Amino acid sequence: MVCEVRFYEKPELNSPVLIEGLPGIGFVANIAALHLIQQLKAKRFAEIHSSAFQDLAILTREGETRFPINELYYYQGKRGERDLIIWYGNTQALTTFGQYELCGKVLDIAKELGGNFVITLGGYKRGEIVEKPKVYCAASDEETLQEALNLGAEIMVGQIFGVAGLLIGIGKFRNFKGLSLLVETPGFYPDAAAARIALSTVSKYLKIEVDLSKLDLAVEMTKNVLGSFGLLEPSKTKEEKEEPQFRWFI
Repeated sequence: MVCEVRFYEKPELNSPVLIEGLPGIGFVANIAALHLIQQLKAKRFAEIHSSAFQDLAILTREGETRFPINELYYYQGKRGERDLIIWYGNTQALTTFGQYELCGKVLDIAKELGGNFVITLGGYKRGEIVEKPKVYCAASDEETLQEALNLGAEIMVGQIFGVAGLLIGIGKFRNFKGLSLLVETPGFYPDAAAARIALSTVSKYLKIEVDLSKLDLAVEMTKNVLGSFGLLEPSKTKEEKEEPQFRWFI
């Protein structure tokens, strides 16, 4: 198994918070991470390729090829804001070993840059449309959990699959504190409402200002990127919709 990292620069950061934003249920984390990158004008400093990613290449109309990829961006906080490392990509690893390897590699990078805290985002599938989606949380320690509860989140009971859960668990063994924030969503298609709630909760927790007025742009870009990899199907009626033949994580 190969997990290769290509660095474009090594930023100097002050105790950065790692925010995970890979595809999952409702694409909540993916939309949120992309919007953060755009609004904060975060800079890409590394890209990651893994043999556990999907085995395909997408050809553009210009004849170029695009591959499954993960990227790391950084933001240097202003006026007392926290520095951030934003983990964005168009895929998660598709094997258990690949997930562990990928999470370990990103935590190594965050640690090298002075990080000791991680936030994962995701959707919590309810199977139906919820008028006012709730935010659920899980944390590495009681102090962090209480901070999330003070923001109005409720304790998550059950299992968190994929990077959203694994990163918190592995991080704890590497002396990272961690928080997972999951927003109720009806399921597969990009959920702008849930992403908006996730971003609002994260911005309050980190005390950073994020303009949410252009969130729809991040939603459309997410649709285009994931659609090009065959991860989105054309719209169907409610009776026709089926789960895709792909293992989706939270």
